[in-house]
Amino acid sequence: MELAFVIEKFILITVVFALSLVVAMYSTLAERKIAAFLQDRVGPNRAGPGGMFQPLADGAKMFFKEEIIPEQSNKFLFIAGPSLAILTACIGSAVIPWGDTIAIAGRIVDLQVTDINVGILYIFGVVSLGVYGVMIGGWASNNKFSLMGAIRAASQNISYEIPMGLSIIALLLVTNTLSLKEITAQQHGWHWNVWYQPLGFLLFMICSFAETNRTPFDLPECETELVGGYHTEYSSMKLGFYLFAEYINMFISSAVMATLYFGGYNYPGMDWVNNMLGPLWGPLVGVAVLFLKIFAFIFFFMWVRWTVPRFRYDQLMNLGWKVLIPLAIANIVITGIWITISDRI
Repeated sequence: MELAFVIEKFILITVVFALSLVVAMYSTLAERKIAAFLQDRVGPNRAGPGGMFQPLADGAKMFFKEEIIPEQSNKFLFIAGPSLAILTACIGSAVIPWGDTIAIAGRIVDLQVTDINVGILYIFGVVSLGVYGVMIGGWASNNKFSLMGAIRAASQNISYEIPMGLSIIALLLVTNTLSLKEITAQQHGWHWNVWYQPLGFLLFMICSFAETNRTPFDLPECETELVGGYHTEYSSMKLGFYLFAEYINMFISSAVMATLYFGGYNYPGMDWVNNMLGPLWGPLVGVAVLFLKIFAFIFFFMWVRWTVPRFRYDQLMNLGWKVLIPLAIANIVITGIWITISDRI
């Protein structure tokens, strides 16, 4: 293995990790600013110009708050829970193609940490592991409200992973690949998968809200019923890990949706722009386009949170099992019939 290749991947991993943390950090500010705008308020405006340093102030507060571990808790698992949550949130970005290949000093650099031929399965595996951080934290707290939140999170994630997986099956019938890089390459120009799988995208997006525990699916941390849910007993940076994990998951979910259904770094006129700007700056425009799509999805996540009321738990489960799963199965059947007819024509 070439040393230059190892250095390239190390730099890319570092940049993606840093970007994930920075986006998560400033998503907290964006959340509060968007909430303030929708509620006709100002929002944070004291720390720095326009409140730009508010995330840094919040992070410092988390670091310096008193570390409290309940006496009757399982101390090892109490620490392992938030650690696992933040770890699984960060590793999901490894298979996402952040841009096309760029030319630097005569070398062709791939803006993807790794391209495995089962990239979508990797994403689903990471998503499945993420709930263990919530379950471990809720159980180790030795608090009935935390345990109730952990049980809700487990059942919610299991329920909504099924329609999410079924929606992806319909997409695979169209793309014939599990590689995120190949799926992105197929969506050149305006040939985005959302035009071929609008119902599949809608199902995937709804399930993404549930998988990230965002409103209206935030039943695991429903403060009106469960105090704080699975992180009721947490404080200091362990609580910060749980909160950061939610925003990183939202960022990665937005990146996955943009990659699978909205062309990723592809955009109309990309070839012309690449020819004009060259093999270095041209693909970087595609990176910027991808992040614009991601930020649009993040805004949508936040807009829904401050617009749509939270479901009751029975409504949440009924939606998953009685509405989304039948729709996902119907989408697979319709897609299969459409592909069969298209092949014969």
